[in-house]
Amino acid sequence: MSGGALWAVVVAASVGCYLLKLAGLSVPAAWVQHPWVTRVVDVVPAALLAALVAVQALTAGTALVVDGRLAGLAVAALALALRAPFVVVLLLAGAAGALVNVLTG
Repeated sequence: MSGGALWAVVVAASVGCYLLKLAGLSVPAAWVQHPWVTRVVDVVPAALLAALVAVQALTAGTALVVDGRLAGLAVAALALALRAPFVVVLLLAGAAGALVNVLTG
């Protein structure tokens, strides 16, 4: 991709993001204050993050894979459920993922 085409894409994406933000700010307050809207808005970030984590943990290219990343994710979930400090969660998840990768070759 040439430098000019890249800048065109960056500018177009920036304008699109700005217009999307402007559209969100233009929504009347009465629409946003409905109880079902606030319930949906509360769970959307968690759902998006869960989807991103699932895609990163279970795919390689276009294929589904089960490898050390899934083991690390499981260990991290268990450590978080046991209320371990975040640094400990990261270390345990990394160690579990690395161990599974070493054992499975």
